[in-house]
Amino acid sequence: MGKRKTTPVLGLDVSSTTVKLLELSYSGDRYRVESYAVSSLPQDAVIEKSVNDVDGVANAIRSVVAQSRTKLKTVAAAVAGSSVITKIIDMPDGLSDDEMETQLTLEADQYIPYPLEEVAIDFEIQGPSPERANQVEVLLAACRRETIDTRVEAIEGAELIPRIMDVEAYAMERAFTLVQHQLDLEEESTVAVVDIGATMTTLSVLNNGQTIYTREQLFGGKQLTDEIMRRYGLPLEEAGLAKKQGGLPDDYEPEVLEPFKEAVVQQVARSLQFFFSSSQYNDVDYIILAGGVSSMDGLADLVQEKLGTPAAVANPFANMSISPKVNAVALSSDAPAMMIACGLALRSFS
Repeated sequence: MGKRKTTPVLGLDVSSTTVKLLELSYSGDRYRVESYAVSSLPQDAVIEKSVNDVDGVANAIRSVVAQSRTKLKTVAAAVAGSSVITKIIDMPDGLSDDEMETQLTLEADQYIPYPLEEVAIDFEIQGPSPERANQVEVLLAACRRETIDTRVEAIEGAELIPRIMDVEAYAMERAFTLVQHQLDLEEESTVAVVDIGATMTTLSVLNNGQTIYTREQLFGGKQLTDEIMRRYGLPLEEAGLAKKQGGLPDDYEPEVLEPFKEAVVQQVARSLQFFFSSSQYNDVDYIILAGGVSSMDGLADLVQEKLGTPAAVANPFANMSISPKVNAVALSSDAPAMMIACGLALRSFS
């Protein structure tokens, strides 16, 4: 794993309720967490993965930078997979990057349903085409510029420099390699990574370490918070704290928490059914739970018991060393929710 010297970047994950920041370094043969922080976003600053309040997001980014005490200024961020159109196309082998870009721009309107001046386009050569001699497979990715621009604006508003704009699914794929080594999963395993956030659940299925399917659904931990608010008459902030720290009435676990865990299991099962019905697969070898909801006590065991598939909670930092300035207990508790930030921070080494 000889790592060549590259420009270090902060992994910055803007989700629907929080901003997460992570800085990694690499020495000897292991990664090290240099700094990390999580900060809440104002309500509705991000709606279904779209930045709605640039100033609110910029302030939250400023807050995580201050908390983390990082000295870095360059950032890798990501847009949601649902806002990106991807297509594998065959192109002649041997074209330079500039020639390929020119040709792709000429052909892109066949694949992209928006005017080309409204989209940002990128591409990456995947390797030789299995079907055509002297051709290579190229991954074409396109995203509406306004989706990227609002994120860039928020990052620049926090006085940082946006260096890389990635796609969440690819950041998750990169972080998954760390978890794969910990669990000794076979290279060719088919693994479902279920990222359960506050408002969205994203299923990514990986085979041979590559994403073969992603799907987003509106479901997340906010449903539990809303139920706590409704049942116990608490305001939003108090309900969120009580969910994390406890102190709710005795009926909370049997009447509210357990039904929510059952709903999570059903959501995982439903997401997998969508995958099975739209592919040649009818099983996965392993389920990895990520996102803030996944760290609930006993959730992975419940998923494993009900679905009959081995399950574990993601911790991308399990084999990393940790800087003394990082709160290791807080990092361990936030670890499952840091997968995308981790995948982005890993761009420092690619």
